[in-house]
Amino acid sequence: MSTAEAAYSVPFWINGQEYHPEKNYDVIQPATGKVIHQSGSASQTEVKLAVEAANNAFKTWKKVLPKARRDIFMKAAEIFERRREELGKYMMDETSCPRQWADFNIGVAIDFLLDIGGRIRTLEGTIPTTADPEVGAMIIKEPFGVVLAIAPWNAPYILGIRSVLFPIAAGNTAILKGSEACPRTMWGLCSVFHEAGLPAGVLNCIVHEPANAPQITQALIADPAVKKINFTGSTGVGRIIGRLAGENLKPVLLELGGKAPAIVWEDADLDNAAAQCALGAFLNSGQICMSTERILVHKNVRKEFETKLVKAIDTIFDFKNNVPVLINALAVSKNKALIADAISKGAKLLYGVDPKTEELPVATHIRPVVISNASKEMDLYQTESFGPSVAIYEIETEEEALAIANDTEYGLTSAVFTEDLRRGLRFAKEIETGAVHINNMTVHDESALPHGGAKASGYGRFNTAYGMGEWVRTKTVTYKF
Repeated sequence: MSTAEAAYSVPFWINGQEYHPEKNYDVIQPATGKVIHQSGSASQTEVKLAVEAANNAFKTWKKVLPKARRDIFMKAAEIFERRREELGKYMMDETSCPRQWADFNIGVAIDFLLDIGGRIRTLEGTIPTTADPEVGAMIIKEPFGVVLAIAPWNAPYILGIRSVLFPIAAGNTAILKGSEACPRTMWGLCSVFHEAGLPAGVLNCIVHEPANAPQITQALIADPAVKKINFTGSTGVGRIIGRLAGENLKPVLLELGGKAPAIVWEDADLDNAAAQCALGAFLNSGQICMSTERILVHKNVRKEFETKLVKAIDTIFDFKNNVPVLINALAVSKNKALIADAISKGAKLLYGVDPKTEELPVATHIRPVVISNASKEMDLYQTESFGPSVAIYEIETEEEALAIANDTEYGLTSAVFTEDLRRGLRFAKEIETGAVHINNMTVHDESALPHGGAKASGYGRFNTAYGMGEWVRTKTVTYKF
């Protein structure tokens, strides 16, 4: 990394212009532990400026015709594709993700833009029949106003664009509070919209150093101009966001952590199940809220499945030459502790090595681990690892599989592998998650399908018409004939 690159400071987007605050912080590349550039760190001054810009822009943006909004999104999709290499590099530099994950993020972001651009006109009101024949009524849908969108680092283009696209499409304006881990990626996302012609103030972006999170977040949520909040991130932080929103009587949309189970029944296509579980567990080093963390395998096929899973991992990934990188050393320590606890309580290493026996040269690196003979007594049973650590549990009956699958505070996504569709649908009906994928991995997100969780994985729905509906409220108008 050159001296000039390390000295570069990522600006904000406020009122359609790049904005450099007084204070900066260092952005660390996880793979190397070195400073790659700096970023501006927001203060109360930038909070006020961003809210004012969004609030002023709302007065005109809410009146912009659907066709004009659609055209901006279509142009943004073209720009995303044209700038794919540049935008992908920002994400790879800041999160140390592989090229394939960056390309996937950009591809999904483009799909969101195209899909939602075509759905803008679907927001319609109704004309109900009233009790009095001399009175007419209309139920119209209108945007809330300024929306605070908070998006994380692990899939920044997917989760970043999702957090602002739906509100903006519905006529709101937005403030994106981007992740401090990938500010240039968030800057790049917003730059696409501005290049596409989004009016000044409709989308504003600020970030801050970690130490400033409480005061900046609280100030944004408390501001009277901010009318609704959406947050994607950990369940722990989601509880704080929910509490702050409640204290200020503001609605909130939450997509939080997960502990995704994959049930492998005895009649499953084991080659497919092994491949999908490997992908679901280790994509982006397991740093996805939908990552497969529990694999529940029927005892009659457990040994065969385990053999196929090990083979699938080595076929799909090259972990011998590309050790997974986590976002920081704390994430590695957490995964090491979970694996150590499991081994101390009787778990067997099916894949990988005991993290205690190997010290890698960079603190953010950790080799993937699959443990077998997992049990409820282990910390890994309940704790979301958010890393390349997955556990296999033996099951025998449908009731036992459902009991383990549902024995968690989380409920984001799940998978079932069986050749009997009736059994698959029976499982799907009883699993307490926002999505169930039959014969496919737990990681799944596309613009045409509603996305969100149950229980402590959050509430509300992103994507498709469900996502658009989250960002309008109804107003009843009656009139006397």
